[in-house]
Amino acid sequence: MSWTVEEAINWIHSTLKFGIKPGLKRMEWLMERLDQPHLKKPVVHIAGTNGKGSTLNYMRSILQESGLTVGTFTSPYFLYFQERISVNGEMIADEDLVKAVSIIKPLAEELGDTELGYPTEFEIITAIAFYYFASREDIDLLLIEVGLGGRLDSTNIVEPILSVITTIGFDHQAILGDTIEEIAREKAGIIKSGVPVVLGNIEGAAKTEILLVSEKMNSTTLLNDTWKVEQISSSSLGEEFLYIKSNESFPVKIPLLGIHQMENAGLAITAVLQLPYHITPSQIQSGLENARWAGRTDIVFTSPDIILDGAHNKEGMTALVNAVQTVYPNKKVKVLIALLKDKPIKEMFKELVKINNVEVYVTEFDFPRAASAKEVAQLMKDNKIYVQPVMDWKALLNDWIENNKEDLLVVTGSLYFIPEVRKYLQSEKF
Repeated sequence: MSWTVEEAINWIHSTLKFGIKPGLKRMEWLMERLDQPHLKKPVVHIAGTNGKGSTLNYMRSILQESGLTVGTFTSPYFLYFQERISVNGEMIADEDLVKAVSIIKPLAEELGDTELGYPTEFEIITAIAFYYFASREDIDLLLIEVGLGGRLDSTNIVEPILSVITTIGFDHQAILGDTIEEIAREKAGIIKSGVPVVLGNIEGAAKTEILLVSEKMNSTTLLNDTWKVEQISSSSLGEEFLYIKSNESFPVKIPLLGIHQMENAGLAITAVLQLPYHITPSQIQSGLENARWAGRTDIVFTSPDIILDGAHNKEGMTALVNAVQTVYPNKKVKVLIALLKDKPIKEMFKELVKINNVEVYVTEFDFPRAASAKEVAQLMKDNKIYVQPVMDWKALLNDWIENNKEDLLVVTGSLYFIPEVRKYLQSEKF
């Protein structure tokens, strides 16, 4: 097959029409035909409602600083599709992606003719990732992020050496369940027999459910009360904190904002220290200080300061609001937000309006599940803050950057919208 990379990516996206079909049978079929590539490398499997990507990225940066070669599978991508499949932060080369598609497309068509049916887009991308990683002899370890849930996610064919669950909150209830207990059980589905699991900031009924599963699976569980982070300072440059575990502590700096990012980094430290590698505090410090993760309390512009953050559910919005209030307590804040219509919009806005001196501008973007700006603004009409629908968000940003040098500008909402804004801000215009 002599496709260009654009043609290969377009074929992958064309399989979106097969929707979401939870279950592992199709992945097991594909992996068998590909000679079980998912079993060729050691794996850390990472699930959770929020913080998966940040925790994975912190872990990768630490492990890379320690001299390891690390493959990562993440979603969604930020600017380029190929980012989802990376090695030491370098995304899969175009020719390698085309080669993987040339191998997997015929298998997908063959699978489509069976009673199992055609694989979904995410199953195809997952298969591409494992095929590619298996072809790389230099990879020491894979960090694999769950796409949705855990138990029936297409990544849950792996046999990890460590599982990580970051947080539990309400998201994707139509698939994962309407209660926190049901959602926790789905996430805990990544726990494997005898494989240790590290938990992030998880309490109450969710923690109870996960502990029930880990006990049943005879899995050692490292709880979040065995380590902690204590903030030293916070600024627009990031966070500095102490990581404390048992009788050991050391200071750490991260370039991202918010208590939630300190907790993600603390979880990453705890997780990498469970792996069979010699990792020193200095490697941890250097790795975290150099970590970057686009679209997560990410300052991308100064004068005025512009933060991009993909807060796409209530818990994510709470974390963003706390970060803004901590670092910029006296700033006037202008928020540009675009959301998907299946998100808890009212609950998210209840958090957003806790920012002092805030104005909210609601926009929309070209995406199948994008919410209408006017409909979202109408939902917010009872809030005693300024809420305005805006169709031309680029013109709005231009005006803000030109005339609001002292304000804080926050762009948030869907992780599918944030990359469009970043691309625009990186254009020659600025």
